[in-house]
Amino acid sequence: MKELLDMNRIPQHIAIIMDGNGRWAMERGKDRSFGHQAGVDAVRRITSECTRLGVKFLTLYTFSTENWNRPADEVAALMGLVLTSLEDEIFMKNNVRFRVVGDRSRIPDTVNKKLAETEEHTAKNDAMTMVVALSYSSKLELTTATKQIAQEVKEGKLDVNSITEETINERLWTNFMPDPELLIRTGGEIRISNYLLWQIAYSELYFCDTYWPDFMEEDLHKAIYSYQSRQRRFGKTEAQVEAEEKK
Repeated sequence: MKELLDMNRIPQHIAIIMDGNGRWAMERGKDRSFGHQAGVDAVRRITSECTRLGVKFLTLYTFSTENWNRPADEVAALMGLVLTSLEDEIFMKNNVRFRVVGDRSRIPDTVNKKLAETEEHTAKNDAMTMVVALSYSSKLELTTATKQIAQEVKEGKLDVNSITEETINERLWTNFMPDPELLIRTGGEIRISNYLLWQIAYSELYFCDTYWPDFMEEDLHKAIYSYQSRQRRFGKTEAQVEAEEKK
C-alpha cells in the first residue's frame, strides 16, 4: 500500500482518535490498563511512520474531559502511563517536538511537571510535532475562547464587529498549528466524540474497525491512500476544482 501513496500529497496534519484499547484487552481476558499499554506501543509505531512519511503534525486524542468519569483505578493507571511513556526517547530519535492541548488544571502535578519538561526538552525538534490532546474537550476549548473574546470586548480591547474566524483560531489551544487534513478513528465507532470540532470543519474523515493496539503502518497507509483518493472541493464544484488543477 505504501508504494501506492503520492508522496507529494501526504497530509501535513493527521489527527487520530485512538479507540479500542479497553475492548482489545478485554477480548484477551486482560485488564483494560493492559490495552492502554499496548496502545502506547502503537503510538510509538505510528509516530515513527508519520515522521518517515513527512507528516508535520500528528494530534492524538489521549484523554478527554469525559474520561475523568471512568473508574478511579483506570484513570490512575492512565496518568501513570502518561508519565512512563514520556520517558521514551522516540521524540529525540525521530526529531519530534512534543506539545499538549487541553485543560491542565485537572491533571496531577507530577504529570503536569513531566509534560512541561518534555515540551521544553523537545522544543527545538523540527521534523514533526506530536500533539497530545489530554484532558481535552472541544466544547470546553470553544467555551474558553468565547469567554476570552467576550472579556476583551468588555474591556474595550476588541471591537465586536472586528471578530472573524481568525479571531477565534488565535484563542484556541491549537493556535500553533494548521487544521487537520485527515482525521482517523480506530475501533469501529463512527463519531467525533467532542474532538477538534472547530478544526475539522473541512477534514477528511476515515473510520476503521481495527482496535488502536492493532493499528499498524499498513493501516496508516490505507487511511492516507483513502484521503488521496478523494477530491477536496471546499464548497466548489467538481468542475471548478478540476479546472484549477489543470492550471
